[in-house]
Amino acid sequence: MALVGLQNETNRKTWIETKLQEIPDGCLILDAGAGERKFKPYCTHLRYVSQDFGQYNGSGDNKGLQTGSWNQDNLDIVSDIISIPRPDASFDAIMCTEVFEHLPDPLLALKEFSRLIKPQGVLLLTAPFCSLTHFAPFHFVSGFNSYWYEKHLPAYGFHIIELEKNGNYFEFLAQEVRRIDGVANKYTNCKANLLERWIEKQLLKRLDRLSRQDTGSNEMLYFGCHVFARKE
Repeated sequence: MALVGLQNETNRKTWIETKLQEIPDGCLILDAGAGERKFKPYCTHLRYVSQDFGQYNGSGDNKGLQTGSWNQDNLDIVSDIISIPRPDASFDAIMCTEVFEHLPDPLLALKEFSRLIKPQGVLLLTAPFCSLTHFAPFHFVSGFNSYWYEKHLPAYGFHIIELEKNGNYFEFLAQEVRRIDGVANKYTNCKANLLERWIEKQLLKRLDRLSRQDTGSNEMLYFGCHVFARKE
């Protein structure tokens, strides 16, 4: 039970690090929507270029989930993600992690990635299947399921090599159970009593047991997709 509902980010980071190591040394990679460039340390064998629109400051409009602080002082490119000032076929790889939900039209970003990636170059994408409001007012889409990638990536010239679903229905519910106290503290004056805390603990135990015995609930709900694709 100690880990149930806590593996969303850990799973994603592990997958991204693994995929980045599969890209040959010296390749030029664009981190699109790089934010604070947290994946740059995984790219020491690559030539790393970061891009972001640079308008989020950590507090946004103070609604939903905000980071509190956000440092983008060292970005290589500050631009709209759908209009990145680089020539066609500039990059061997593009990485875009947890960004698509913050774009008014994510398909325009796919179109731009298709322009920027060299033939046989690779694309690493992650985005939530379902997400709470965060980084507002720059939050436009609640999430993306596997069918979205299967529909749109081929239309923009990408062949999906790997599509991994992170988590399952029970893991997602456990994540939100763990979030109850924080949301309650922000939006109510209600503090959990001993009985309620016991109930939440028992619920997490059950969700842990169900997750361990899961046989495919991620066809309904999960944290998000991890996608590795190649430009044809």
